[in-house]
Amino acid sequence: MAGIVSSLQGAVGQGVLWGIMVLGIYITFRLMDIADLTVDGSFALGGSVCAALVAGKGMNPVLALVICLAAGMAAGAVTGILHTVFEIPAILAGILTQISLWSINLKVMGKSNMNLGKAETPISWLKGSFGLTQNQAMIVTGLVVTVLVIVFLYWFFGTELGSAMRATGNNEDMIRALGGNTNRIKLLALMLSNGLVGLSGGLVCQGQNYADIQMGTGAIVIGLAAIIIGEVLMGRLIPFYWKLIAVVAGSVIYQIIRAVVLRLGFDSDNMKLLTAVIVVIALAVPVMAARYRQKMAYTEGGEE
Repeated sequence: MAGIVSSLQGAVGQGVLWGIMVLGIYITFRLMDIADLTVDGSFALGGSVCAALVAGKGMNPVLALVICLAAGMAAGAVTGILHTVFEIPAILAGILTQISLWSINLKVMGKSNMNLGKAETPISWLKGSFGLTQNQAMIVTGLVVTVLVIVFLYWFFGTELGSAMRATGNNEDMIRALGGNTNRIKLLALMLSNGLVGLSGGLVCQGQNYADIQMGTGAIVIGLAAIIIGEVLMGRLIPFYWKLIAVVAGSVIYQIIRAVVLRLGFDSDNMKLLTAVIVVIALAVPVMAARYRQKMAYTEGGEE
């Protein structure tokens, strides 16, 4: 029983930390309607920078997280420049940046993985100061940062710039006709999105106490799964702040599903396949349900 509770706590902790990454993906995928594949690279970049600074340079872990945020924004800026200045399609621009980041992440750490060892982090501080377990400390740290991020995003998207960003995702031609600089807005959105992804990578690095060059592999699919799960469970016609909370909840639920499935003996090598299946089901069910309702409405109308 204790093992099950510990696994669930670990899943919740990971879900909250990864949830910050999901918020970043939500900005590009839902608000801006951009398929940004930079995420896999910028997530690992955040982890690599955090490990190199905390373990390699002995830097304050909170300051290291700020630099992880900045590093992610820089990665997003590269993708944004490739897309807006050189007019490379967004999906290809993201792939090019992601591929480049693989080599950059290796240069940052100097090797394929790096352990934080006994370096002090907010999570280890909570463990030592309040007697929490590793998983409980991850949950507390993740919740604090997540709340701050959600509050900031809710405020930001209520500003003139944030509203213009959301409007650009809905109708880019209209914003351009009104004199808005859509290229600049896209660039800022990609920077903000990948900044959050980099921050999440740094937090996950501190949570698991190491960084790995492959830690971002499949991050975009995990993020999409979490967004879709959150939307299915909490619906789409809800206030904006609930949408932000929903995607984080979706991340937690995804990690819980993953933990339960692994505990039932599922081969961990097949987790990527399971994630893809979850995404396909979550996307297909609403479409099939809508078609069924349309068919039933047509049938009833014909009978009348």
